[in-house]
This record gives sequence, C-alpha cells and structure tokens, in this order.
Amino acid sequence: MSSSPRFSRYVALGDSFTEGVGDHDPERPNGVRGWADRVAEVLGERDPGFAYANLAIRGRKLAPILEEQVEPALALEPDLVTVYAGANDIMRPSVDLDALLASYEEMIARLRTGGAEVLVWTSADPGGSATYRLVRDRFRRYSEGVREIAARQGARVLDYWHLTEYADWRMWDADRMHMGPAGHQRMAIEVLDTLGIEHDLEPLVLADPGPTSWAQRLRTDATWVRSFLVPWLHRRVTGRSSGDGMAPRYPEYTRIAPAGA
Repeated sequence: MSSSPRFSRYVALGDSFTEGVGDHDPERPNGVRGWADRVAEVLGERDPGFAYANLAIRGRKLAPILEEQVEPALALEPDLVTVYAGANDIMRPSVDLDALLASYEEMIARLRTGGAEVLVWTSADPGGSATYRLVRDRFRRYSEGVREIAARQGARVLDYWHLTEYADWRMWDADRMHMGPAGHQRMAIEVLDTLGIEHDLEPLVLADPGPTSWAQRLRTDATWVRSFLVPWLHRRVTGRSSGDGMAPRYPEYTRIAPAGA
C-alpha cells in the first residue's frame, strides 16, 4: 500500500468558508476554528516540522482574494494551498460569470507557479434553500467552470456540489449561511480524503433536529430573519463587508494544537 502524501507547509486562502466562520471557538483568533484548522491539526500530528497559515477573511470577494492573499501565500513557499473563492461575488445582484472565472483561472495559475499542490472547490448545491435557490443556476455554471479550470491548471477539485449531506440544516450554523461544527468537521474529512491523507477523523454526531411544529418553525424563521438575514442585506445595500477591518487569523506560519489539547 502506498503511503499518504506529505505536506509540510500549508496555506489556506479564501473567505468565511476557509476562515472558519460558524465553527465557534473563543480561544482561537477571530473566535473560530474551522475545517482548515482541523486539517492542519491532522497534518501537524504527522509531521513535527509542519507549518500552517490561514489568510482567509470573511466577506472577501474574488478580486480582493487575488489582490491581497495570493502574493503573500506564494512568498511563504507552500507545498499545499487550498482556495475557496467566488461565492460572495455570485450572491451579488449581478455578476459577470465569464469575467469572474477568468480571474479565478488567473489566481489558480499563479498559485501553481510555485509548484504547490492546489485544492479548489465547486460550490455547494443551494437547491434546498429558499434563500439561495434563486441563484442556483449561477452556482451550477460557476462549478462547471471551476472543474474546467482545475483540469487545465492541474489543480485538485473537491466536488462540494455532490456532498448531499449538506442539505441537512444541522450541518450549518444558526445563520444558515456558514457551516456549523458538524459541517466543518465533515469538510475536513473530505479535504483529507481528496488529498489522499490517512486520518482518523469521524463525522460529529448531529444535533437534535429542533422544532418541528408549524408555529415553532415560524418563530425560528422570524428569529433568523431578524438576527441574520436583515443585517446581511443591510451590508449588501451599504457596500460593507463582515470582514471590514479584520486581519488574517494566521498570516505567518504557525503550529496549532488540536482542540482540547
């Protein structure tokens, strides 16, 4: 049996998905953990010289990721880079998908120049969400483009679109926009499996499904609209981002201890 590949310098790029939003941990920078930390914990257990950086910042669209994160990532000379980008662009009222994908390919090509293994994602399938279903075709076309770009540039693809377990809302945070701990754990498992890395991570036990009566669901939905949807829409109208003024969680190489260690 062939051994797992070895990665010693891992840099994670992107937006809230990679920053770890929804996987709350007050002891970590920005108060989150996330799938990338979980992957780094596994890689660190395998290699005492392993180092990890996470440059992702919530709310970032593709252009700022390309402008702010790619060159600092290349300067770190990683042998593994993960990047998830584009979802914040697609959720805008209008988007030029051809231009977006052209910029995306420029980003992947630049990341590949250093010889690192690069892992990218398709989008999740938003068909199960009444909020995101309206832009499902955009996400589908974007995902097709990502697959084609990855094939041309020699990057690996994690096919989020077909991870059907994410249709279960228990995989998500209360904001219904970001994965919760179970979702981040499942994503860490998928990343490690896609990279061919041996590990012993297991899916987290899902929480109780919660209210089931019509009245309970109505109250829950009303709370969500007031607490999450309205602030999100306000940021879109005012041109603000949840990541304004925030810095990367781990801008330089570091080692992180597993949760509870």
